[in-house]
Formats: sequence, structure tokens, C-alpha cells
Amino acid sequence: MAKRTAPPPPPTHVSRDDLERGFLSIQRGVKREIADRRSTLITIAGGVGVALAVIVFLVGRRSGKKKTTYVEIRRV
Repeated sequence: MAKRTAPPPPPTHVSRDDLERGFLSIQRGVKREIADRRSTLITIAGGVGVALAVIVFLVGRRSGKKKTTYVEIRRV
């Protein structure tokens, strides 16, 4: 025999104020997390930037060595 489940609760009305309150609480939470981790994020971004600059420099230097032509001039 199948079990009977309770009927679902009647739908409740969600007002604009309810939505705004919910979104503002989410936004405040995100802003608080960002403020708490700002110095860490700045440090990580700076490290990534320096690492990227070094990699680009080394790749460009290697590419320049491959394309460089040496011309030797001798006096006779």
C-alpha cells in the first residue's frame, strides 16, 4: 500500500521588499568578504603580474635568440 504524503503548503506571496532585503543581505556578505580578503587578493594579483612579466620576458628573449643572425666581418 502506498504511503500518503502531506499536501504541499499553500504558496506564499513574495513581495518586492522581500527580494530587495534578500539581495541586499547577499551583497553585504560579499562586500564584507572582499574587504576582509582585499590585502591577500592584492598580494596574489601582484605576484601573478610579476610572474607573468618574467615569463613574457624570458619567452621573448628566447625568441630573439632564435631569430638573430650573426654576421662576421673579416679583413683580408
